[in-house]
Amino acid sequence: MKIVRFEKSGKISWGSLQGETIFLLTGDLFAGPTETNEKILLGDVKVLPPVMPSKIVAIGLNYQKHIQESPFGPPEVPLIFLKPPSSIIGHLDHIILPEACKRVDYEGELGIVIGKKAKAVRKDQALDYVLGYTIVNDVSARDYQEKDKQWTRGKGIDTFCPFGPVIATGLDPDNLTIETRLNGKTVQSSNTNDLLFKSNELVSFISEYMTLFPGDLIATGTPSGVGPMKKGDVVEIEVEGVGILKNFVS
Repeated sequence: MKIVRFEKSGKISWGSLQGETIFLLTGDLFAGPTETNEKILLGDVKVLPPVMPSKIVAIGLNYQKHIQESPFGPPEVPLIFLKPPSSIIGHLDHIILPEACKRVDYEGELGIVIGKKAKAVRKDQALDYVLGYTIVNDVSARDYQEKDKQWTRGKGIDTFCPFGPVIATGLDPDNLTIETRLNGKTVQSSNTNDLLFKSNELVSFISEYMTLFPGDLIATGTPSGVGPMKKGDVVEIEVEGVGILKNFVS
């Protein structure tokens, strides 16, 4: 199932996206929603971020080829940081570049959406706590990161966490192609089988230190090929089985 959250005439709903048609869902999204016969065309709604998480936990240096192109060695444990919910925007929304910032990069990533409360879960059970998978652009202001010597400001700016457009269920998160395109040109191309720490390891590790709640989002890291964006650019990130997250840079 591809779960989409959308707004129509001031009302926010969830649905099951099938091609260009949305079938409305009823019930609790995290307890098992029911698909209805009521339907609406995708082109008639505004697609929203698929959930509003209490936190976004992001992972640095987690693709082996990306580590090779960086000045750092592979981390011994997942390198985690947080992005605030205020940084969230959805599909087709605008990434707003700060006037004072000299370099802002795209980072295409697979996102994990938590489906039920997870605390200190085992690796072999971790994916049982996952609702599904989405796409994240971990937008990053490099000069702010360098000045601050940590990542909160550079990665936490408003509009710096586009994600969506759907949550896809039933996927194997460790074997999905991922591609980022800048103005139609492919700039990142990889597969999640290159992840240093796999999805189940990430959920288990993070849950040791902070409780994960339904709707929480984990950005699993970016492949090699990160680079800068400028005003007027269009960024598309495609993940196999999920779809395409498209955003405009302003």
